[in-house]
Amino acid sequence: MSDDEREGKTTLPEGKQPALRVIPMPSDANYTGDIFGGWIMAQVDLAGSIPAIRLAQGRVATVAVNSFVFRQPVFVGDVVSFYAEVVKVGRTSITVEVQVYAQRRPEREECVQVTEAVLTYVAVDNNRKPRVVSPPQVA
Repeated sequence: MSDDEREGKTTLPEGKQPALRVIPMPSDANYTGDIFGGWIMAQVDLAGSIPAIRLAQGRVATVAVNSFVFRQPVFVGDVVSFYAEVVKVGRTSITVEVQVYAQRRPEREECVQVTEAVLTYVAVDNNRKPRVVSPPQVA
């Protein structure tokens, strides 16, 4: 195993666009400069909701965090990229996998995968009641 593999170094996924890209600020960190896990969780929820909203063609609500793994810390100034992909569609639910990468020193392109999560959203109507997810229309 190489030093890069041991340290979790990788590259951003090729051919994919991030759902969200953010630079955490000092207000998002504890006194040692590590970004709060709750901040990362909130960003993951936002990123995961984007493909869910598109597929549901409307409002969704987070109903479950199926898994959440913190692999590496995130630091102030990292460029954090969130890649979200729908992995399952139910009658009213949409399950999304989110992979999170941090570019530690963008000028040197040092990149590590920091988090991965799976969340489930449910499509809801204007009264916040579950509604059927309509498959996208193909032209």
